[in-house]
Amino acid sequence: MVGRIATIDNGRLTLPPLRVAFLSEHASPLALRGGTDAGGQNVYVDEVARGLGGRGHRVDIFTRRDGAELPEIVALAPGVRVVHLAAGPPSPLPKDELWPLMPAFSDAFRAFARRDGARYDLSHGNFWMSGWVATELRRDLGIPVAQIFHATGKTKRRHQGQADTSPDGRIGIEEAIVRDADRLIAQCPAERDELIGDYAADPARVATIPSAVNTRLFHPTDRAEARRRLGLDPHAPIVVYVGRMLPRKDVRNVVRAVALLAKQTDLPVQLLLVGGETTEPDPVATPEIGEVRRLAAELGIADQVICTGRRQPGELHWYYGAGDVAVTTPWYEPFGLTPLEAMACGRPVVGSAVGGLTYTIADGVTGFLVPPRDPAALAARLHLLLADPALRERMGGAARDRIAREFTWDTVVERTAALYGELLAGRERRASASAG
Repeated sequence: MVGRIATIDNGRLTLPPLRVAFLSEHASPLALRGGTDAGGQNVYVDEVARGLGGRGHRVDIFTRRDGAELPEIVALAPGVRVVHLAAGPPSPLPKDELWPLMPAFSDAFRAFARRDGARYDLSHGNFWMSGWVATELRRDLGIPVAQIFHATGKTKRRHQGQADTSPDGRIGIEEAIVRDADRLIAQCPAERDELIGDYAADPARVATIPSAVNTRLFHPTDRAEARRRLGLDPHAPIVVYVGRMLPRKDVRNVVRAVALLAKQTDLPVQLLLVGGETTEPDPVATPEIGEVRRLAAELGIADQVICTGRRQPGELHWYYGAGDVAVTTPWYEPFGLTPLEAMACGRPVVGSAVGGLTYTIADGVTGFLVPPRDPAALAARLHLLLADPALRERMGGAARDRIAREFTWDTVVERTAALYGELLAGRERRASASAG
């Protein structure tokens, strides 16, 4: 029976075509990137599903219908469909308001599977709410579960305290998912430690599979050409931040660091901020833009801070390429994809020493790690890099090499497929043992 699921060929696990239900209640691969609830999870779901489809598997991505105009099924790529499930009003809602809709989401999945005649080999839960749905389906329909949280409630509460808007009961649900899922995926060693230490996960069921970056979209570009395209000063030192404009990303820390640089050195540093809810910077739609602008004016560097608004992945290599140094200093970050994007574009990254950043950024090799909420430490590292072109070049090259070696989606998909094979083979072994 095990051979029906997976075979070993020259030491490599080979799977027959599988049918996989990807559950991602709030993060659709069709969503525009850069909004409050559209970030790394959307990218992960998109890239892993496409990669599995390219290997001959059939993947249905189940997400909540958040627009009345959306069709039930959208073909995303060969072998990959996005299925919009009716759960609550067909309009956008903050993800923390979706928990009461999950029973309807689960029922809609069942109804679709019956109509479509779909028999799934396994489900892949993304985030805790979809994890609850996945474990309900495991209990009712016998569909085994691979689960990735993208962020855990205990860690979020530890870092955000009273600012955490997660629904009551999240942590208890997560504990049940950790107990019931067949396999758990951690994106970095810190997350693995959280699952084992905070949630008592069985270490044998936790696989560390880092997320990655699309190196066809994110690649080195000529700095002068990038600045010409974007209308930026060809000579000014430029620090670039790309990402969501949220308080926990602490862009204000970066503004304070640039203000210190301006005060302490003669470097005419500019700060390029790429992100927001709209393509034009709008402090009403994105309140954090207003906060950043007020702080920059208060510190006397308003003319050195450039807010661009949201940009999509196909454009971002020009923004990373225009910068001399990329920066990200959140005080809470489960993993973080934008540092990988910057590294793929050949730029050194200065990031805060939290969560997944301590794993992706090789301190002193591909950039530097600094304490969160410490603008002086950040300013010192930025100054070091901006004043030394040779160091920037060396670290940028090392960053690109690190991406090619350890953080490509091909590697993620291969390891995820191997995890599926191990999960299903183990399940068949247990079934055979019970039958015998």
